[in-house]
Amino acid sequence: MAFESLSERLSGVFKKLRGKGKLNEADIKAAMREVRMALLEADVNYKVAKDFCARVSERAMGQEVMQSLTPAQQVVKIVNEELTALMGGKEPQRLRIKNKGQTVLMLCGLQGNGKTTHAAKLAVYYRSQGRRPLLVACDVYRPAAIEQLRVLGRQANVPVFELGTEKPELIAQKALAYARDYGHDIVLLDTAGRLQIDDVLMDELVRIKQAVTVDETLLVVDAMAGQEAVNVARTFHEKVGISGVILTKTDGDTRGGAALSVLAVTGQPIYFQGVGEKLGDLEPFYPARMAGRILGMGDVLSLIEKAQTTQDAKQAEAAARRMMENKFDLNDMLAQFDQIKKMGGASALLQMLPGGARLDLDAVDEKALPHIEAIIFSMTPAERAHPSIIDARRKRRIAAGSGRTVEEVNRLLRQFEAMRKMMKKARRNPKGFMRAMGGMPGMPGIR
Repeated sequence: MAFESLSERLSGVFKKLRGKGKLNEADIKAAMREVRMALLEADVNYKVAKDFCARVSERAMGQEVMQSLTPAQQVVKIVNEELTALMGGKEPQRLRIKNKGQTVLMLCGLQGNGKTTHAAKLAVYYRSQGRRPLLVACDVYRPAAIEQLRVLGRQANVPVFELGTEKPELIAQKALAYARDYGHDIVLLDTAGRLQIDDVLMDELVRIKQAVTVDETLLVVDAMAGQEAVNVARTFHEKVGISGVILTKTDGDTRGGAALSVLAVTGQPIYFQGVGEKLGDLEPFYPARMAGRILGMGDVLSLIEKAQTTQDAKQAEAAARRMMENKFDLNDMLAQFDQIKKMGGASALLQMLPGGARLDLDAVDEKALPHIEAIIFSMTPAERAHPSIIDARRKRRIAAGSGRTVEEVNRLLRQFEAMRKMMKKARRNPKGFMRAMGGMPGMPGIR
């Protein structure tokens, strides 16, 4: 998951601050040096990292923080606010979609960054909102590009407009006319890419924008490209004029510094992030939620939204209510296992839970989930609802029935109890919960 390494480094920095109690100027300067190094290691642009740390230092050395009873928490709060601002502010940016007529969205970027796939993902996203998107094949150079878009169009149940190897600007013009005639209100132009930036690529994009009125020019950026992603974003913005970014492969990079740099370098927001390979794996980019995940605060809102897409509204509401009311028991855990798999597995879920980012996600063993299911299935209904009644005799019976060991049963119960305690602290005492972030024991599926 993106920002995994950055989250770990920042957690270590804040742990040192919490251990000091009162802070002085030297403590904050030392912490900011470590934060700057953590940002640079995560592939954040040097100037962006330097300016970020300067802003945090200036605020952290203010009287309000230095004389606070909990200065370390104040520093975390400042870092959280500055991270959120760096990625675009509290609220996500929305694409300007017209209520009447056609909205033209042009996707551009280097070859291999996922333009074609994310054109289809956008089509699925807006189709689910009642829109009538049209995919347009303007990549006439890459072998099989048109066929790839046709296949994705069939999967997305969205029509594809193509004219073979005709000039891309002419294809865009005729596609827009087609959209007007057949009532398609969103036109998605899938343009050609190159292995590197060149004048031919830029000229072609400019000609398309001259031929049709493009409402949004979206740069598709690979989160795993690191500093190169920032250079690409800067060049495309200077030569073509982008209005926003789609960040891809955020589920596969542990650094993710591109997300922290792109907006600062181009001044253009990140609208969406690709979180998987399926056509439904596209999410609006929430700066505040991402900042919370980076700092180990979790992202319960995204967790609930994911749950709502994989189960009906009543089930999602009941599950969220039980979790926040600390009534989550082993029956709920068992019932949700299938949903967890649909939501990307235990690793993705842990990233969204408070404290989850502090865990060693390399130790998450997806194969352990069936073992845990077997243990829970071996319990009686009373034991699932009230794990506290499980004594040594019951543990031996459960272990024998599930084909696992007593130690595995004990581990599951300890981890489950740790989850409940952390949820309880988060609900009853948000400020105290920050102090509890110093270390959350393991969770199911973790060795």
